[in-house]
Amino acid sequence: MNFARTTAELALRYASQEAVVNVERGRRYSFAEFDRLTNRIINMIHGRLGLARGDKYLCILDNDNLSLLHAWTAFKGEAAVAWTNYRDSFEEHLWQVDWLEPKVMFLESKLVEQYYPALHERGITVVSMDPPPIAGEGLHHFWDLLDGVADTNPGFESDALVDKMLYRFTGGTTGRGKCAEYTIDNWLGCRDAFYAPDEGVFREGCRSLQIAPLSHGPAIGLLPVHFRGGCLVTQNAPDLAQWCQIVEAEKVTTSSLVPTLAYRLLELEEADRYDLSSLEAVFYGAAPMSPSKLALLQARFGNIFIQVYGSTECLQAITQLSKADHLGEGESLARRLASTGRVVQGAELMIVDDDGKEVATGEVGELLLRTRSTISGYYRNPEASAQEFHNGFWRSGDLGFRDAEGYITIVDRKKDMIITGGFNVYAIEVENALNAHPAVVMSAVVGIPHDDWGEAIHAEIIARPGAEIAEDEVIEFVKARIGRHKVPKTMTFVAELPLSAAHKVLRRKVREKYWTAQTRQVG
Repeated sequence: MNFARTTAELALRYASQEAVVNVERGRRYSFAEFDRLTNRIINMIHGRLGLARGDKYLCILDNDNLSLLHAWTAFKGEAAVAWTNYRDSFEEHLWQVDWLEPKVMFLESKLVEQYYPALHERGITVVSMDPPPIAGEGLHHFWDLLDGVADTNPGFESDALVDKMLYRFTGGTTGRGKCAEYTIDNWLGCRDAFYAPDEGVFREGCRSLQIAPLSHGPAIGLLPVHFRGGCLVTQNAPDLAQWCQIVEAEKVTTSSLVPTLAYRLLELEEADRYDLSSLEAVFYGAAPMSPSKLALLQARFGNIFIQVYGSTECLQAITQLSKADHLGEGESLARRLASTGRVVQGAELMIVDDDGKEVATGEVGELLLRTRSTISGYYRNPEASAQEFHNGFWRSGDLGFRDAEGYITIVDRKKDMIITGGFNVYAIEVENALNAHPAVVMSAVVGIPHDDWGEAIHAEIIARPGAEIAEDEVIEFVKARIGRHKVPKTMTFVAELPLSAAHKVLRRKVREKYWTAQTRQVG
């Protein structure tokens, strides 16, 4: 496949329409301009930087700069790209560098002074997206490198089904991330999966605002927008007040928010100050959403929410809870809102027991996923690949069940299930009960050591600012919803919870505080 030919067709069809808007840097590109720019970038990478088939380059960039080196650029070339989260630590980035061994690094200029010595020592060429703050051998300015480079089709072809063109690291919410490897077709499968359930979201002229890192979850929505003639609007800082301002200014029609950010939107003054009426769809996922908080969001912002469930390893929406699924009343609505929706057309989902046999409707088992977008394995990790992939299926590690109508409900991660006094307790269920309390913003539930029960249920809770909340009141509130044996035995009120760079709550970080120095460990 010559990917540049496919984007050239888009550039002809939507020539003068906006393709990319970078808010912080004030950049705006039409489809025609953006297609020529991305051609120049690949011609520069393979010409002036000398990369070839088999080489890799790694991007540690904020959203606006990463948008220039995203899938629509990467697949035009021969060298493979890797993206990682700009907000990961220096130590984590160096581990990723040593794992991938890239020849070139694209960096934000504010990282150059700290990162350059270690990268230069490894023989890596460094490209600073803005003028570099220091001088050094093998250190270049991105826009200087582009000067005078041709904007013609780079002319490269790749096997869309075989060649590994892109690498991303898993989120690492339960441990150190693994490196997923993708073909072009994995990403085209992701695009097509979003078109299968027709919500009218992806259409010519739609405008998609992304606040979360484009290296992670939001990446799956970019090609569906681009190939329908829509515009990507990027925002760098996870600032919800700015998000509201941009929605109004750019007439944004769709966006995505992880639950931790969506919860804060409920308390945000700017959500009332700015006109958000252009929003037609807000996708949420990456972590479970509290059904009670979701009901509040629906009441405040209307029926615009769509839930998707996917993963780094299975790069698409596997299940989707549509806007129509969010409507109704009573117990049936409550069950749907607690689910992740139904399986998207074209995806395969099996729920199996520990022996790999499919379980009956309503029974809990592990979710196995198989689609065009499911990767074949992890880079340089044959042990994990053999353990987690079989016959094209990926073992997700998520525990869930399917109801009679086909809605999939995830009850927990295998590693987060708490075994207390012989009972299996799912942390998500307890968190949903806690988060339903009007004075609770969010919570994290873990098992902590207990001499008699093995593990006791413990909760860390962020209370709503200015709210008065008592422990015994919370206990009674939770008991009434899920039963006595699932109630936290202890709880701590905290100002914040540990979050990943993608704003997922890191239960492992909460758990580690209580299991340090214990001879028996969990997870």
